[in-house]
Amino acid sequence: MARQDFGFMPRENPCAQCGKPIARPDWVEQGDGRTSYLWNCRACDYRFEAVAIYDDAQLTPLAA
Repeated sequence: MARQDFGFMPRENPCAQCGKPIARPDWVEQGDGRTSYLWNCRACDYRFEAVAIYDDAQLTPLAA
């Protein structure tokens, strides 16, 4: 499921090709214990995806 607004958004991630900072990802998608970020570098026009995978212990709430 894709989401536009969620608590944490990575910022100033360096481009995987030229190293210039990218202000924020163009697309964020969450589901099944993972979050995918689509980055697009305006300096060199390189596009790449970064994926964060969380284990089950991090997904369970601390309190009800």
